[in-house]
Amino acid sequence: MTGTVKAVCRGGEHTFSKPVRESITLLAGLGVEGDAHLGVTVRHRSRVAQDPTQPNLRQVHLIHEELFAEVRSAGFTVGPGDLGENVTTSGIDLLGLPRGTRLHLGGRAVVEVTGLRNPCLQIDGFRQGLLKQVVRRDEDGTLVRKGGIMSVVLTGGEVRPGDPVRVELPAGPHLPLDRV
Repeated sequence: MTGTVKAVCRGGEHTFSKPVRESITLLAGLGVEGDAHLGVTVRHRSRVAQDPTQPNLRQVHLIHEELFAEVRSAGFTVGPGDLGENVTTSGIDLLGLPRGTRLHLGGRAVVEVTGLRNPCLQIDGFRQGLLKQVVRRDEDGTLVRKGGIMSVVLTGGEVRPGDPVRVELPAGPHLPLDRV
């Protein structure tokens, strides 16, 4: 399974959206160089408030570009970086990947998928009503989160738009993604 990096984003402050960049550098065990969420321990403010010693399982946030088209059909204009992701991909069902999947980004960087992003109310502050598009319940009442996936950096390297994304599935049995 392969796809493409469509955009890369980085923000040095805790803001909802992140500016699109020409490239980003991933640092092993830390995240995106210069990003507010860089670190071995958790950097998301709500999680820091709970326990600042937790490991940072949310070093790199990835979203599939196909989500933008989906929410556009509901009347929302969203583009790369708007939802705070670091890497926007195309051609890969990120939400369907099992935990532990390794994504090879470009020529060197490798991230390991840790779980689903848990979209929060800040999304409605960005675009009122958008939260209902990225979090909903299916016919069985199961919560469905579509706000992307989180990962940790195993091997650092530079990532640019146009870079290939190669999927390496973990050995079975595969564990479904849950929120992290």
